[in-house]
Amino acid sequence: MDVNGTVAEGFEPVREAFAANFATLGDRGAAVTVYRDGRKVVDLWGGTRDVDGTEPWERDTAQIVRSATKGVAAAVLLLLAQRGQLDLDAPVAAHWPEYKAQGKEHTRVRHLLAHRAGVPAVDRPLTPAEAADPDLTAAAVAAQTPAWDPGAEHGYHAQTFGWLTGELVRRVTGRTIGRWIAEELARPLDLDLWVGLPEAVAGRVGRVAQTEAPATPGGLRTRPKRAVSEAYADPGSLTRRAFAAITPMPDENDPAYRAAALPASNGIATADGLARFYAALIGEVDGVRLFTPQTLSAARSEQSAGPDRVLVVTTRFGLGYMLHGGASPLLSPGSFGHPGRGGALGFADPESGIAFGYVTNGFRKSVTADPRAQSLIRAVRTAITA
Repeated sequence: MDVNGTVAEGFEPVREAFAANFATLGDRGAAVTVYRDGRKVVDLWGGTRDVDGTEPWERDTAQIVRSATKGVAAAVLLLLAQRGQLDLDAPVAAHWPEYKAQGKEHTRVRHLLAHRAGVPAVDRPLTPAEAADPDLTAAAVAAQTPAWDPGAEHGYHAQTFGWLTGELVRRVTGRTIGRWIAEELARPLDLDLWVGLPEAVAGRVGRVAQTEAPATPGGLRTRPKRAVSEAYADPGSLTRRAFAAITPMPDENDPAYRAAALPASNGIATADGLARFYAALIGEVDGVRLFTPQTLSAARSEQSAGPDRVLVVTTRFGLGYMLHGGASPLLSPGSFGHPGRGGALGFADPESGIAFGYVTNGFRKSVTADPRAQSLIRAVRTAITA
């Protein structure tokens, strides 16, 4: 496999790990970008742009990144709070009166970000077409009875996170979250990142599919714990219902799905777009810095930790971001970011100045710790500690 791109001196282990992902972990098309202190030090890509195609992956090839979108959505709410337009401790209903129904009047904005809102599923799943309608999705979560007392426990809001954050942004700003991201994040930072893909750039996006990890010494298949397997298999479990909040599962290659703005699951980005975004959260990138030190501290302050009612493993969340831990190993204890189920990953590590983005066209069964991304993280760690 030919690996294209460049690495700065000292970051050669990342190139080696990236090549090994194709040789032993079955990657078909992927890219990885790393910034350090606002400067790009890794920019690699290889394979094919379509998971089942032959055209080569180009420098500007983008892919759907699934739940890695959540880290971008979280930044929108935190930036609104930073600008004084939103109070993280205020009730959601202060901006969205309909949301107080069914005992949710005490749900606070930080509960939405920390997966503590208690609405990871809706009683009636929405179709892909319905999920693209912001009025309908807002009505669905506003009318939903919470699965637990908001704020008391936590559980991953796989799909509803996007409906909750998206509607709150719309109520506060009058803009859709996709438009806000385009105007306030992507434009000033020149990011190849979209939530609601414009037709003009659709030709740059590759086709994705589910793929199987190779059963080789370099890519051993691991079995999830029995409790986790049972939760995903049980149609009535909160786990299954949370991930099936959109039913049937959308065709992620459908232009209509990609054009919709679903900030929990359908963001599209290049590896550079993800890494550059995180670099601007923790420092200056070409004159632009997004988070103040106070907002950065809040973003990665632990809000939820322990048994996750949905993922059925121990998870840690800050304000919209997964924190370093057993379920989602990142670079160091101070790292924060978000994976996309089965592949993509974006995160930042303020202490080392590292910002990381990985995108792929082959999704796996893993939810939070894909072996390919993990191999690249280990290589980055080797590079900065050598």
